[in-house]
Amino acid sequence: MKKQLFLLLFVLVPFGVMAAPFPEQPHSMTPDLQNKESLQRGMQLYVNYCMGCHSLEHQRFSRAAADFDIPQDLVEENLIFSSELAFNDQMHIAMQAGESENWFGVTPPDLTLFNRLRGPDYIYSYLLSFYRDPSQPLGVNNTVLEASAMPNVLEPLQGVQEMVCAETDRPVDGQSPDPLSGKYQSCEVLQVTEPGQLEPAEFEEVAYDITNFLAYVGEPSKLQAQALAPKVLIFIFIFGVIAYLLKREYWRDVH
Repeated sequence: MKKQLFLLLFVLVPFGVMAAPFPEQPHSMTPDLQNKESLQRGMQLYVNYCMGCHSLEHQRFSRAAADFDIPQDLVEENLIFSSELAFNDQMHIAMQAGESENWFGVTPPDLTLFNRLRGPDYIYSYLLSFYRDPSQPLGVNNTVLEASAMPNVLEPLQGVQEMVCAETDRPVDGQSPDPLSGKYQSCEVLQVTEPGQLEPAEFEEVAYDITNFLAYVGEPSKLQAQALAPKVLIFIFIFGVIAYLLKREYWRDVH
């Protein structure tokens, strides 16, 4: 028994190392794969704003439509814009890797497994953290990923964010506090200076929906697993009761 426990601990050690958390992000969110309305909106937003550059090569339109309860005709009419793609195809893009590298300096990555690589907090924070930066080639930067080569495709919805200075109670880079107020000056505060089509709270919902959709894409089977889990637990409980009663019956004569 001791050898078996030792072997189990030995096997689990590498997984503990691999599960080291990603650095804390300025914003956090918890994916809700049971919220099909959010997943539907996230898929629509992703196709309209992100899929021009970022493919989902391991995800099919048909699989997402089935999981989100979206009829095939609506998907074909509103989410498939290329005549080369069909309902059962994977979510490829028309942009060639060589062309995108020339335009952006780097080939935009496929995002099928990006949530599993970086986590939902990273994606959510990234979408909320673009700001105007004239020193960058595309005129924008991102506090989560400095010198990002990605344009702020969601700017029409969010509006223009800029970096502003504000007082804070938290020390900033060894800075001394103001002798009168005791506050520190932080120039990492993002503020919308030119409003977009949405209010800040509404845009946060947009970022949430896209992140929620990418969380689903990273592990589509999780939806089925969550639906199956209660049934499995009920089966284990009933089987446990039957096994216990059967054990008592077998051992009655022995005792």
